[in-house]
Amino acid sequence: MPRDGGPPAPGTDPQQLWLTSDQPRRGRKPAYSREAITAAAVALADAEGLEAVTMRKVAAQVGAGVMSLYSYAPDKDTLLNLMVDHVGGELPTTDALTGDWRADLKAIAHLQRAHMLRHPWLPAALSTRRTPGPNTLAFLEHALAALRPTGLDGAAKLEIFAQLTAFVAGHVAHEIAQAAAAQSPDRSAAEARYLATVAADGHHPELAEALSAPGRPLTPEATFTRFLNRLIDGLDTG
Repeated sequence: MPRDGGPPAPGTDPQQLWLTSDQPRRGRKPAYSREAITAAAVALADAEGLEAVTMRKVAAQVGAGVMSLYSYAPDKDTLLNLMVDHVGGELPTTDALTGDWRADLKAIAHLQRAHMLRHPWLPAALSTRRTPGPNTLAFLEHALAALRPTGLDGAAKLEIFAQLTAFVAGHVAHEIAQAAAAQSPDRSAAEARYLATVAADGHHPELAEALSAPGRPLTPEATFTRFLNRLIDGLDTG
């Protein structure tokens, strides 16, 4: 059963979801559209977080009855698939590629990071298997084209893109959590004092050495770029 008490969730066939129009071929024009319902769900998630997205709340956003929404999205998982692909339409897919696959892949990762920061619920939504819709597939096509110069087979290219997306999603989730923690300076200062005390106790020499090393730029952008370079520059295409 869906969490908010709707009809049983039968699951959605990907072909039915992505290749079949959501508009009936006959009869009166429907009062709502799958696009409008999805946009309302995205706005709700952007404003209040993914946990706020329920069929009841989305229905209230569009002024519909809850049961009427199930003809467009039979369960919340289907709605999440629609939401992920909806915002995926914001990602550029026609930018010229340089032919330097590492540089192109880094550019793609920066696009993904900015995209996920605009929609902080995306990392969680991507943490489970999602059926790619047309916008997602267009961005995937762009990424695979960027990887063409590697000479890797298709399976390896798909793995690299999945690895990159997982890295970006995990990093953004951590970045959002760190930003929230930074709003509590007392806690940050307490954690710094704790680590300094542990490092000085003589039992953690590796940690002491690491903490005594010169600092590096700690801006979110600089940190992401540093981690991303390590990932992409270390990929083996042999």
